[in-house]
Amino acid sequence: MSSFQQGSTTATEYVDATPLPDNVPKVDELGVTSAPLKSAAFFIGAHCKDFNDDFMLCKSENRDPAHCLKEGRRVTRCARDLINKMRDSCLKEFDAHWTCLEKNNQEYYLCRKPERTLNQCMFEKLGLTKTIPGTPPGQKPIHEVDSPIFKAIQK
Repeated sequence: MSSFQQGSTTATEYVDATPLPDNVPKVDELGVTSAPLKSAAFFIGAHCKDFNDDFMLCKSENRDPAHCLKEGRRVTRCARDLINKMRDSCLKEFDAHWTCLEKNNQEYYLCRKPERTLNQCMFEKLGLTKTIPGTPPGQKPIHEVDSPIFKAIQK
């Protein structure tokens, strides 16, 4: 036999027992889940390329996680900036695309229609284009193919 016990909450705030040192720049987290991050991933890659490259170079220099905290914070700050710009400029398209990803097991191919409208909005309002690294030169990127071989019915 089980019995219900009312939960309790404390009135004290959580305090991190291991805060970062003062020389590491403070930055707010992105505040998004995996679907919005996946929706914005290629744009973050393009918009934050220099910061990402610096971070990866730093990681290759030293395996100590504390060594690259500043570079990692710059990447987070850049990604947060882009997410905010996407919300300000293309909120309806961004929401439609990441909601589609959320409902379809994070599969891009099931969300090409909202992806195309998001890509168009991002280009028109922010000047960013979705480019997939490793796409062969002269070949149409998969997200721009009108009649792919593997195609689910999209509404």
